[in-house]
Amino acid sequence: QVQLVESGGGLVQPGGSLRLSCAASGSIRSINAMGWYRQAPGKQRELVATITSGGVTDYADSVKGRFTISRDNAKNTGALQMSSLKPEDTAVYYCNAKITSIWYTRDYWGQGTQVTVSS
Repeated sequence: QVQLVESGGGLVQPGGSLRLSCAASGSIRSINAMGWYRQAPGKQRELVATITSGGVTDYADSVKGRFTISRDNAKNTGALQMSSLKPEDTAVYYCNAKITSIWYTRDYWGQGTQVTVSS
């Protein structure tokens, strides 16, 4: 059994910062790409940022220069540091990882964590 668990969401004022964390656990052999997605009410889920196992990152244009994705391969964890937050960043944020377990390789999703940017 493999699980992804996010933490770190909450309410923050515009211009503030928040750090999301994602922890993978279970019978993991390796974690390939990791990513963060978000889904706002009434909208489709969208890609926010990705990071390869080698540390190559990519970001949605809407968050470039404000968000930073990172990972710790030794601890099977990932993080999304969000700064200069805007009301339009309000969404449920999901961690995603392509994980090779002792059985197979597949995508896993966390349960989601709410981020609300409001004054």
